[in-house]
Amino acid sequence: MIADIKKRALHRIKILEGQMRGLEKQVENEDYCIDIITQSLAIQKSLGSLNKLLVENHLRTHVVDMFESGGEAKEAALAELIKVFELSNNR
Repeated sequence: MIADIKKRALHRIKILEGQMRGLEKQVENEDYCIDIITQSLAIQKSLGSLNKLLVENHLRTHVVDMFESGGEAKEAALAELIKVFELSNNR
């Protein structure tokens, strides 16, 4: 994993951990539903940011190598990217 992306991903994960603890407390305390939903949506946005970092790392490392190899490796890279795209659009 690229060092800078790894650092940023781990930072994002720490933020997500805090957000999840906050969400858990909100539910335990039976906070106002809209406040809980707002926190949940913020977590989803943070997960999206984490996913973006992971995709960037994958493109800059594995996909580049797979494309340079050509043939079946290139086709496998394309299939992976299509799968990620489809997963991200089925929410």
